[in-house]
Amino acid sequence: MTDPDVRDAIMTATYEALCEKGYSDLTAQSIADRTDRSKSALFYHYDSREALVAELIEYLIEGFESRVAKTRDQPALERLVAFIDWFLSAPDDDERAFHTALLELRAQAPYNDVFRERLRESDAHLRHALVEILEDGIEEGVFCDHDPDAIATLLLAAFDGARIRQVTLDRNEYLETISTGVVDHILADVLDPDAELPAEASFAFPRDERLRNDEKSPVETATDDAEPRDTDE
Repeated sequence: MTDPDVRDAIMTATYEALCEKGYSDLTAQSIADRTDRSKSALFYHYDSREALVAELIEYLIEGFESRVAKTRDQPALERLVAFIDWFLSAPDDDERAFHTALLELRAQAPYNDVFRERLRESDAHLRHALVEILEDGIEEGVFCDHDPDAIATLLLAAFDGARIRQVTLDRNEYLETISTGVVDHILADVLDPDAELPAEASFAFPRDERLRNDEKSPVETATDDAEPRDTDE
């Protein structure tokens, strides 16, 4: 099993290279260049570009779960608004690059079983996080009784559509329109008449700080004597 520090370094390098190059131009060398080890040492741990990207998606899912856990002591309405703001806020340059690369991976998924399964897993975690918020809101009395699964699925479809249009057309207004529409036309139907959705959350949905380190982390346990593999597709 890959040492956690080594995995962090490799995943950070993969994330940065994917954001810069996109999947089509991603190479083992572009990832290795962001560590202090050779390409052959890098693939002592992962045997292909596909395996690296699949592991990155899993790594991001783990980070998402950790971030969700940090918000569970907050009221359901605050968590929901923070989640919407996180998903539909205008991205900075790094986030835009990642969402563009992710869109490219989604385009690969119909032809790639590994990516499809990882993206299904990611979708399930996102949907579960929303379902949990909606269920907690029912318990807290701020939401009327409704089907949390159906509402979460509808919300995610709206969020995804807005994000895809923003990435492909570079129009942030789609994010704003969907955010307003979600509140006015979806959440208004499930919100208890005596409850009020905050205009903004009192806290921000946590960021994945593991991937925001300007310093390269060394990959220490791989051996430079490992046999190189033909991994650049």
